[in-house]
Amino acid sequence: MTGDGFAAALRDRPGVVHWLVPVDGPRRRLPVDRWHRAAGAADTAVVARCSGPTLDLGCGPGRLSVALTRAGLSAVGVDVSARAVASTRARGAVAVQADLLGPLPAEGRWAHTLLLDGNIGIGGDPVALLRRCRSLLRPSGTVLVELEPPGSGVWQGQAHVATGSHRGPVFRWAWLDTGAVADAAAVAGLAIGEVFRSGGRWFAELTRPDRK
Repeated sequence: MTGDGFAAALRDRPGVVHWLVPVDGPRRRLPVDRWHRAAGAADTAVVARCSGPTLDLGCGPGRLSVALTRAGLSAVGVDVSARAVASTRARGAVAVQADLLGPLPAEGRWAHTLLLDGNIGIGGDPVALLRRCRSLLRPSGTVLVELEPPGSGVWQGQAHVATGSHRGPVFRWAWLDTGAVADAAAVAGLAIGEVFRSGGRWFAELTRPDRK
């Protein structure tokens, strides 16, 4: 997530509808209720692919960080939002308030990094973000990223979050579909391990070519 841009959506207000609104395209409803619930079946399928220390990047209210912790893994959520970090900690997981493009704990030693709930969009540059994820991993590590469904293509630009009559600040954002992830991963120095679907959502597991 990206600081104040998602502030309204990070407040737990059941039933309130939030929209991601690109400046040059149709709005998309944000699955905010899912962010605040416990991990679902699709999340569990991602957690099952984790076998070591994991960074949950853009952790939001922390459901993935909590699920990883309950699975017996060392997990740290990362978010620029103080509210998101406080929520994750209140749910029993570890989280740090930080920009994921800035210094993070144990760089180069993580077994997995997660980019779920559209977080491939952070910063508006999926290649740069995946390259950053690669730098956080040990050679055997993987990036688990949620993608848009086939046919959605690639989009990069400015967007804001709309909640009722309230319009949040503009920020850089992006999305990437299942057909575009291979090229983005390759430029970032990663390779496709597998693209898979679970619970109606799409994901990819990316590996380092120097994986041991």
